[in-house]
Amino acid sequence: MKQFEYPFDADYLLSKKKRLKRELLAASDQFLEIKIAILGGSTTSDIRQILELFLLHHGIKPAFFESEYNRFYEDAVFGNPELDELKPDLVFIHTTYRNVRNFPALSDSSEAVQEKLETEFGRFRSVWEALEQKYHCTVIQNNFDFPFYRLLGSKDASDIHGRVNFLTRLNLKFAEYAESHSAFLVHDLNYLSAQYGLDRWHDESAWYLYKYALAVQAIPCLANSVANIIKALYGKNKKAFALDLDNTLWGGIVGDDGVEKLSLGQETAESEAFTAFQAYLKELQSLGILLNIDSKNEMCNALAGLEHPEGVLKQDDFIIIKANWAPKSQNLAEIAAALNIGIDSIVFVDDNPAEREIIRQTFPSVSAPELGTEPEKYIRILDRNGFFECVGISTEDLNKQQLYQENARRADLLNSFTNYDEYLRSLQMTARIEGFVPMYMQRIAQLTNKSNQFNLTTRRYTQAEIEAAAADPDCITLYGKLTDKFGDNGVVSVVIGHKRGDELDIVLWIMSCRVLKRDMEFAMMDALAAKCRAASVKTVYGYYYPTAKNGMVRDFYQLHGFTKISEDENGNTAWRLDIDSYQKQNRFINVED
Repeated sequence: MKQFEYPFDADYLLSKKKRLKRELLAASDQFLEIKIAILGGSTTSDIRQILELFLLHHGIKPAFFESEYNRFYEDAVFGNPELDELKPDLVFIHTTYRNVRNFPALSDSSEAVQEKLETEFGRFRSVWEALEQKYHCTVIQNNFDFPFYRLLGSKDASDIHGRVNFLTRLNLKFAEYAESHSAFLVHDLNYLSAQYGLDRWHDESAWYLYKYALAVQAIPCLANSVANIIKALYGKNKKAFALDLDNTLWGGIVGDDGVEKLSLGQETAESEAFTAFQAYLKELQSLGILLNIDSKNEMCNALAGLEHPEGVLKQDDFIIIKANWAPKSQNLAEIAAALNIGIDSIVFVDDNPAEREIIRQTFPSVSAPELGTEPEKYIRILDRNGFFECVGISTEDLNKQQLYQENARRADLLNSFTNYDEYLRSLQMTARIEGFVPMYMQRIAQLTNKSNQFNLTTRRYTQAEIEAAAADPDCITLYGKLTDKFGDNGVVSVVIGHKRGDELDIVLWIMSCRVLKRDMEFAMMDALAAKCRAASVKTVYGYYYPTAKNGMVRDFYQLHGFTKISEDENGNTAWRLDIDSYQKQNRFINVED
């Protein structure tokens, strides 16, 4: 729904929130359900309602606990029965500069200011530690916005007595804490308020009348920002671009104007804007975002344009280039299929409003942001939408371009074989399969939230939950890392099982689409059976819960020798395997000892 993509109409969202909620709930029956506690230092009722809309837009259906006004500390540290009953998956702490108790006085010594700083930080740290101890869940904490006035003027930022200086130092301490605590994330309220504009962000009448710490019209901006973090945590980020060329990556029409007349480089304001946009996309590519082209063009003209001497992006920066006269919707579907990702994982970027509308009508789940006609605003529009919100950077993210290029070489090799077994042997595959280790915790959590097609139970895990499973003696955990003669695929499969005496319930089994049909699932099953025998597990139970995307694994357990023991009207199935009857199945992968 365009209403939830930047630039959005805040007044419309606020006034139509009930109707929009009904429409979002009616639009899908496939929601990821999570439990969220909002602990506020100010009034949060409208924040909760608008946050719910943005989460529903991302396919997440939240159940909320909302603290009473300014009870964030008490509910976290001393407890709350309703909060305990919810058992939150995630806690959002909505505090602002108004919740700082002891700002420096002008008469304070540097030692006194430092003591106040440590006291304020310690108060918040006690909240985070209490939540971690009780709920073992992810915490999202606002850092601090700046006040609407500065007692010392510009010196407020540099003098230790200034509130701007004090809040900046507190924000840095929050950031340092986040660096060493994987389940703690900072929501950058400081940047958000500056982006919105402090004069508009602060509404004194709303504070004095209703204890809103920000203007009501700013709430959708806040809710969108928090929702972006949450959907990133639960694997709802976009993964790839499908980019137009003419008047999108460069100014002009390459087939009509020729390469030499394209607007790129530093000669004009327009050419600088297009060049900056290409540089922005190149930076996103370095984070693992896949760049692809979907353009109505002759291929020779498209490739010539990509060789423009002032262009930042070249042909090798793109995984798939579709430059032809086919409908862009057809190209888009083919790009998604070739990348083996859901079409809802793609952001379609095109300056032509008609093309954007065709994509929206054909594929409602595809984001086609309103670029407008000014290239200098392209970056702002994509950035504000938070399509690729980052909650952690894994080695696989940094190597994503290389991984997909290696997959293309594997596909080329496959085409040269008539016997699939011979192809698998030719890959010279080696796997490392073992219990979760700290080195890969972030990637394991990321994979659990990104895998949709090969995901038997649709469970999602935060990094904190992954770490808790690794430390639980009643859990059997496995990750699988696969390499072959073309390169390292990284961590590609994850299994979690819960022991019940001599029985094991498989609660999570996922695998990256990059290694489908490579026998990695058989190698993982062999390792799981060995782990079960070592743990005196005699019977293993597996579960399949169907979704719109995971039909490919409907018969997974049957292929591994399990017996179906139940199936309900929704297609949910349960399976059983006697470990003593299991025989090794992996034939093509050398598993390291």
